Amino acid sequence: MAVGITIFAIYREEHGVVAVRTAQVERGDIIKDVSTNGEVSPLLDFQAHAPLAGIVEKLFVKVGNQVKTGQEVVQMDDSEARRDLATAEATLATATAGLNAMQHGGTQGERLTANASLATAQTQVQLDTASLASLQRLQAQGAASANEVAVAQQRLDADKARVGQLQTQRVDRYGTDDLTAQKAQVAQVQAAVAAARTVFAGVDIHTPFAGTVYSVPVVQYQFVPTGETLLQIADLTRLEVKAYFDEPEIGLLKAGQPVEITWAAQPLQKWHGHVVQAPTTIIAYGGTRNVGECLIAVDDAKGDLLPNTNVTVRVIEQRSDNVLILPREALHTQGSDDYVFRIIGDHLVKTPVKVGVVNLVDFAIDSGVGQGDRVALRATSDADLSDGLRVKAEN
Repeated sequence: MAVGITIFAIYREEHGVVAVRTAQVERGDIIKDVSTNGEVSPLLDFQAHAPLAGIVEKLFVKVGNQVKTGQEVVQMDDSEARRDLATAEATLATATAGLNAMQHGGTQGERLTANASLATAQTQVQLDTASLASLQRLQAQGAASANEVAVAQQRLDADKARVGQLQTQRVDRYGTDDLTAQKAQVAQVQAAVAAARTVFAGVDIHTPFAGTVYSVPVVQYQFVPTGETLLQIADLTRLEVKAYFDEPEIGLLKAGQPVEITWAAQPLQKWHGHVVQAPTTIIAYGGTRNVGECLIAVDDAKGDLLPNTNVTVRVIEQRSDNVLILPREALHTQGSDDYVFRIIGDHLVKTPVKVGVVNLVDFAIDSGVGQGDRVALRATSDADLSDGLRVKAEN
């Protein structure tokens, strides 16, 4: 057998015939695509968090349940929230009453006391006035000294000043700084009441939109700290994928390009989408890759693709239908010129071609060859293909 092969090789070389593998130009569809990894995220995602530390009193849903807009899903123990709200409201009532008292010259009791003091002082002024007049008459008759009259005058002046002071206190008892400080205190307490009411309202958690419960990391009667995630709800019909393409692959990515999405957990299932936003910058990813982040909308999500899952996306960068196609192995390039070797009879003919879409396996031909032409791929030996070479075609 070995001797026969050797004799055939010698015969072939002597006669200048090279055995080549060939392919025939055919019509078909050709796609250039690029695949990478991505992560699914919902466009509408609701994460319920504990408004305060406490007990999960009731869980009304479980994973997989469909919920309606406004539906109650979790109820926390509200005893602490109720107590905090009552304390805040009582503090607000006290601060508001203090401000009201300041703006009206004091509390009702203080105002009654002030009015009584003013009336007493005014009565005293009347008495002082009468006493002074009497002494002045006596002085004129020589029955009262000038010192007695002066003392009476001083007493009257002092009591008049007391009346003026009491009248001022009744109208403007508190200064501008006092009122400003009290108003600030009221505003601070009002904010505390609003926060307490928000927390109290938050112990009964309702979903803001219709969707699917996809995560419930707590159980009923569990104690949770403030801010703990209680459950997650999403509209699983409105999803997007953040896909990460290596830097050399992002040049042909454009908005609107079709996408196929697969998930290892459901290998027989396939989803479809389109590029919403091509990468606009390069970021570091995973410490070893420079990638562009691409946003992809999932067009046929029906609740069977879960949030936060890792998927594979295949973007159709270029596509040509019903074109002439050859295996990429047949394509040769010299400088900016592309060509193939057609087989005419038993010789190769170097034929320039205009190339369309090229992928890893095939390429499209816009001009240069026709359907049914046979083209050399490579020699079965180490011989190089060249124009005019005599060949023996093999399929």
